[in-house]
Amino acid sequence: MAAVFLEESMSEPRPLIIIPTYNERENLPTLLDRVLTALPSAHVLIVDDGSPDGTGQLADERAAADPRVHVVHREGKLGLGTAYIAGFKWGLARDSPTSSRWTPTSATIRRCCRRCWPPPATPTSPSAAAG
Repeated sequence: MAAVFLEESMSEPRPLIIIPTYNERENLPTLLDRVLTALPSAHVLIVDDGSPDGTGQLADERAAADPRVHVVHREGKLGLGTAYIAGFKWGLARDSPTSSRWTPTSATIRRCCRRCWPPPATPTSPSAAAG
């Protein structure tokens, strides 16, 4: 599970909790209840890798019942790292000029996902590059 802090307004950071799942139908209700009780202002994104046990369907039911729960369905078991990247991309997609609902705190995202959002290259002087 990863948390990325997104800002709904400049004064109120809102966490987006990313939960990758594969065959977690039995665990998902308790996990969601505990996360949303502990962080009532949080949104939860479930990234399901085509769980054959019905995890994705259960996640859809919870999303239909609670506007803080969101689901991304992926075809097959694609892996934990790419599930987090999909979750970060989902959060970033909500940052648009027409939407004030999701504004990523870029420093937090860089800390959480250096591999998918590398820091800008540092320019080097010609003498440093030669030596």
